[in-house]
Amino acid sequence: MEKQYTVTHESLTRCIGQMMPRLDEQNRRIFAAAIANMLGHGGGKVVCDITGLSKPTLTKGRRECAELICDPSARNSVRELTDERIRREGGGRKLARELYPDLREALKRLLDGSVVGNPENPLCWTTKSTYILSSLLKELGYNVSPMTVARELKDMGFSLQQNRKYIQKGEASPDRDAQFNFINEQCKTFLAEMCPVIAVDTKKKELVGKFKNNGAEYRPKGEPRKVNDHDFMEEGGRVSPYGVYDIDAREGFVNLGMSADTAQFAVEGIRRWWEQLGCKRYPNAHKLMITADCGGSNGYRTRLWKTSLQEFANETGLSIYVSHFPPGTSKWNKIEHLLFAQITRCWRGQPLETIELIVSLINATTTSSGLKVSCLVDANTYERGIKVSDKELAAVNLEKQGWRGDWNYIIHPQKKAA
Repeated sequence: MEKQYTVTHESLTRCIGQMMPRLDEQNRRIFAAAIANMLGHGGGKVVCDITGLSKPTLTKGRRECAELICDPSARNSVRELTDERIRREGGGRKLARELYPDLREALKRLLDGSVVGNPENPLCWTTKSTYILSSLLKELGYNVSPMTVARELKDMGFSLQQNRKYIQKGEASPDRDAQFNFINEQCKTFLAEMCPVIAVDTKKKELVGKFKNNGAEYRPKGEPRKVNDHDFMEEGGRVSPYGVYDIDAREGFVNLGMSADTAQFAVEGIRRWWEQLGCKRYPNAHKLMITADCGGSNGYRTRLWKTSLQEFANETGLSIYVSHFPPGTSKWNKIEHLLFAQITRCWRGQPLETIELIVSLINATTTSSGLKVSCLVDANTYERGIKVSDKELAAVNLEKQGWRGDWNYIIHPQKKAA
């Protein structure tokens, strides 16, 4: 039985540090390549980090290693261990900054006007690609490659950056933090009393048909799924996934609407969740907490949302506690990250060709933390533009809570007439 040996990064660094100074250039890259081959996958990066050799140099060393293995006679071409150098001191290709001392200044001038953010910030970025910058520099007399430009940009403190949603439209509400604290404390109370807390929202509407879906999936090489070259809505129409996420159970429910995304549709999604899952999981519950965005079909100003919740409260006998997130903070809604993001991950790269396929993909959504999702198709037709009169709104058994009653309110069941 062969004895197993473990090589630590520290011992590997010590070994390479002891050998490299004793080797000439050719033997250095061959020795480094042999170590990288021994380490296997990822070994090249480890060796380059330790030795400071470039990837092209290591690749050349690997070719020379392969020649030695395939052709034993080639070993004669490898120089014996010697103190002599292959080339004189200072030989080899000069660094770009040595050939062009003003290269960085020229690069900065090209970047002027295309730099996003604060140029004095140590982490800056540019909208021009290294290939474009290399071409522009060559026109100015600097013969540098895109790789050299990338290296110079890195040394200058630049890096590739993606857009980031950060700037809030309009001024933040002064009650924003206090509202989050209120929601958090009320959630704790409900969960301690074994009463349900759900987060609700409508996911992005999806086109049904052979349309491109962002993301990628594994398929035989050279055989991508073929989809329409346009995104015009066809006979399949568009679906509106209304989600309900049970925070305590870590369980999701999606009501897949075929009609308009209205307040009645939103409450129907909550009703279906309660009938399918909620009443079975919380048989003794007498109240339900809903966290929702400030706008949309479940917005705090939407009258039809409140009258529809009143009907639901009357049907179930539950007191409905509603808390809305402050304006501009929908990205903190738990359903966005814990449910919708997982559904998107599940069907990435998959054209949503049929309703049945969409339902199957949503039902198949799981996570390592135990998320389960169920989905039902809602074939009802919901009318847009329904007006709720002042009299109908006044009939809602609504109690405003002590803190920001417009964002936090309770809809109690109405007493039945004797």
